[in-house]
Formats: sequence, structure tokens, C-alpha cells
Amino acid sequence: MTARPQAASVREAFHERMHANHMYGLWELASQMTPHPQPKMIAHMWRWSLLESIIKESAEAVPVGDERRALQLFNPGLGGRWATTNNLIAAVQILLPGEVARAHRHTPTAIRFIMEGVGAYTAVDGERVYMAPGDLILTPSWAWHDHGNETNERVIWMDGLDIPLIQSLEAMFFQFYKAPQVPETRPANTSKQLHGHAHLSPTWVKEKPQSSPLLLYSWDRTWEALSALRDHEGSPFDGIALEYRHPQTGGPLLPTMACWVQLLRPGECTMAHRHTGSAVYYVVQGEGATVIDGQRFIWGKGNIIALPPWALHEHANTSSSEDAVLFSIQDTPVLEALGLYYEEVLTENGGHQDVTSTFTPEENRR
Repeated sequence: MTARPQAASVREAFHERMHANHMYGLWELASQMTPHPQPKMIAHMWRWSLLESIIKESAEAVPVGDERRALQLFNPGLGGRWATTNNLIAAVQILLPGEVARAHRHTPTAIRFIMEGVGAYTAVDGERVYMAPGDLILTPSWAWHDHGNETNERVIWMDGLDIPLIQSLEAMFFQFYKAPQVPETRPANTSKQLHGHAHLSPTWVKEKPQSSPLLLYSWDRTWEALSALRDHEGSPFDGIALEYRHPQTGGPLLPTMACWVQLLRPGECTMAHRHTGSAVYYVVQGEGATVIDGQRFIWGKGNIIALPPWALHEHANTSSSEDAVLFSIQDTPVLEALGLYYEEVLTENGGHQDVTSTFTPEENRR
């Protein structure tokens, strides 16, 4: 009868010694080998009415100094981590007339999706790329970049970066340029003149960088492509969904980040599916709802939504007469490169989820 207590004592002493020497048994960790992904991040939405009020207040309260005036969107499920999803951070940035955001560079890759304002610019390695609403602008890893606004109106855009991923890889480098701005070394929008021709690439450009050499994907071309396909069936899960592509390789724009734009036609409802990899959606136009793991997110123009990995999701355009358009950043290139991208379709209930709740954010106002 004394053997069992003695055996328990031996086990306890063994575990204490093992832990004291920074070792753990697999039998203690087996619960972390889950049958499917169980992300800590949660689905969340930032309403444009809230974003606009806080970004407007930031313009009065915070000057543009060494760093940008950009509101980082922290996921409530990640315990204060600098992340919107496990691998991506989204932010909303404002630049007032006459302001310049100082030049710097970093290993995280960045995109800008222009929300408001015409004529401001991002300068990438000495090339100015001018902005208009709906434009997508790239900042490849370790490229010098600054922002300037020589217009008479504010400009607002959504930033998307792979900062959480780069932090987890311990590959963060950051450096200020020696002057506020990098001198102009190429004419404005040179990359668009060289690489912005569908299916045609300059033969004398031999370099094929991992990030797209085309820095500007203009909204007029994007809308033209969406409109040309509106009568096609499209994806049952995403509607008329297009991925922005590297013009030389046909691959994703960036090694760690894909960018999508999707058109939901009036009254269109997609079916539910889920996949490894997370996403952040920005509502370019229209109104509708996205159901994520049974929770309905009712959205309109300007809202930003975080989608966790392996979360069932489906979209609906609730207007009977107006198109809805969603832009998104996704970390699928990382999952695909590692052979970890998986997708699953909901087959029950006609491919649609039962709605169990509606998202109601806690918006703290003074």
C-alpha cells in the first residue's frame, strides 16, 4: 500500500528536476497537438465611424515626427500583442496637407490601400508613387520609403504589414534614412510605366525580385477587371475574387502577403468555407454581412474585419441594387510555401452557417 505514494513522490521529484533544467516531457505537451487549428486571435471588426473619429483626433493630438501617425489595430484575442492576426498587422494612417513622414526602411513588407485623398505620394527607393482612392501601393522589404502630402486635403490609407511574422522569426531590422526624404532618383510612377502592362513585360529588365516590381496597382484597372468578370459565375465562397499578381512571375505580390479584391453583386450570398491562414478585410464600397463561426458582422464602407485561421466564413451583399467590394490582405503565401495551406467546405445546412450572435463592439467614447 505504500508503493503508490512512493511512486507518486518519485514522479514529482523527477518532474521538478526536469523542469529546473529547462526540459519538459512530451506527455506534458500532448494537449497542444490539437486536431485542428485553435487560434488565440478572434474575429473582430473596427467600424469606420470609430476609425474616422479617432484618426481625426490623432491629427490634432499627435504631430508627425520620427514615426508615422498610424493607428495600429490590435486583435483583442492576442493579449496586447502588436498584431491584427497572428502574422499580419493592419493600421489606418493619416497625412495632413504639407506633412512629410520621415524616410526609413525595415525588413517587414508593407502595403498601402488608399481610403481617401488624391495626389499625395509614397516614395519608394527614390520613386514617387502617387495616390488615389482604391489604389494599392507596395513597399518591399528593406526599401527606403517616405510619404508626402503636397495637396490641400488629408489623405488616409490602410497599412498592412507582416510585422508579427517577422517578429516571430527574430528577423526585425529598422533604420532611419540620414535625411527626412530620399532624393528622387527615378521619375514618378516609373514602375507602372515599366511593369503595368497586362501580360507584357520589358525584355531588358532581367531582375526578378521576390516582391513585385510594380509598386502601384491603380483602382481604375482593378475596377475594370472586376467589372469585366461580373457576369461570370465566380467563386461560390468569395464571389468575383481576384488576386493581385507579380507581373514577372505570376505569383503573389509579396513573399509573405497576398492581396485580394472581391466583388459581391447585389443580393449575392456566398457559401461557407474555412482555411489555414488569416486575413484582414477592408470594405471598399457597399454594405453587407460576413458570418464568421456563427457570428454575424454587419459592415459598410470603411469597416475593417479580422478573420482568424480555420474559421468558417461566408459573405453577403445585403443590397438589392448596389455592388459591394472587399479588399483583403492574407498570409496564404507563407502557408503555401510551407505546404501548410488547407481548405474545408461546409457541406451541412446547404453550405450556410447558423447565425448564433451578432457582433457588437465595445466602443469607448468620452
